Amino acid sequence: MALSNGTWTPFNPETVRLMIGMFDKHSRGTVSFDDFGSLWKYVTDWQACFRSFDRDGSGNINVTELKDALSSFGYRLSEQIVSVMLKRFDRFGRGTILFDDFIQCCVVLHTLTASFRQFDTDQDGYITIHYEQFLNMVFGLKI
Repeated sequence: MALSNGTWTPFNPETVRLMIGMFDKHSRGTVSFDDFGSLWKYVTDWQACFRSFDRDGSGNINVTELKDALSSFGYRLSEQIVSVMLKRFDRFGRGTILFDDFIQCCVVLHTLTASFRQFDTDQDGYITIHYEQFLNMVFGLKI
């Protein structure tokens, strides 16, 4: 695998699948050479972002660093939900997430937020939808 998450272990396959899906213009499960160049820039941009929030230089992000990162992106989330997110993307149960898991966490949050906003027409943070609308929203996501 060409990508490393900074710990000499391969990228999380789920993160790779998610990113390829974002850059696969023909829905074939692959990226062209040109698309790979765009994907590589995307990864290096995320790497710079990750490093700026990994304040202790540990190579991973803890709950405080994740909350700071998400706040800087404009998300105002409670400590509880940030902890839930960290736990969801913490593959090794250490209370931290690695670079590739950070990308996945942020992309999933962005995708879920965009889907929510389609129904939050008055932008008050609340939606009312039917169960099948919810299922359609969730199963229609590319995450």
